Amino acid sequence: MLLIPLHTYAAHPAPPAKAEPQPPASQAVQPQVDKRTADTTRQKQRELMTEAQSAITETENALKALDEKRNRDALAALATATGKLELILARSPKLALAPVRTDVLTHDLLAKNDTVKAAIKDVRDLLRDGEVQKARQLMQGLASEVEFRTFSIPLETYPAAIKAITPLIDAGKVEEAKTELRTMLNTLVVTTEVVPLPTLRAEEQIKAAQALAEKANRSKEENDKLAQSIAAARDQLKIAELLGYGDKKDYKPMYQQIDDLDKKTAGGKWGKGWFEKIRQQLAAWRA
Repeated sequence: MLLIPLHTYAAHPAPPAKAEPQPPASQAVQPQVDKRTADTTRQKQRELMTEAQSAITETENALKALDEKRNRDALAALATATGKLELILARSPKLALAPVRTDVLTHDLLAKNDTVKAAIKDVRDLLRDGEVQKARQLMQGLASEVEFRTFSIPLETYPAAIKAITPLIDAGKVEEAKTELRTMLNTLVVTTEVVPLPTLRAEEQIKAAQALAEKANRSKEENDKLAQSIAAARDQLKIAELLGYGDKKDYKPMYQQIDDLDKKTAGGKWGKGWFEKIRQQLAAWRA
């Protein structure tokens, strides 16, 4: 085992622990961003398979039964687990993974562009100087995303592993069977989907701006809100680019579109169809 001593790196402050003040336009779209994250979470939960969850529960029951020297109950639990998985495969013979749990982790960095740039520069300087661990500490704060981690049963190996354990129990090799069961429970397949929060916020800013841009005879307050929404969308895309989300070459045409929208909507001008291209770019880039 490699033991690495812990250190405190005060000379290179991490991105702010507290959120830096955000412009009103960014604050205004936060409820929509939260709703989209919640909707995605609910969709992931709907995709979980009840039979697969039951198979995991029965595997845990079998391990507990063996701990309590109830070998017959353990065999019954494994038989039930096998039946659940066979039911899944009967319905979907080509299915490789049966999802049983989704964890949602949010890492949000509410900081200004200059703050992010300064932190990235510190990371680069530390790496250049060979200070890998100091850079790693600082890098941990450079994320603004929602991470969906889905744990799934590998249907190609899990049922076969259960069937291989049954003879061990019959032969009285209980400790070996318990080891195999623990291994099974610890070898679920984890798939991760990352949704960058700055791009979600940029999309919502564009939606808000579009609604105002299509309105004739806007008030001065509405014109100000429109300009603020477009500026906030640009700022969010810059943060996403700084944090390394997506391909760098995809940002330039989106910035060009936003600059074009600034000109089209200036002076109270209004119209429809102006925002379709940027919305398509954002949707395609995030897909």
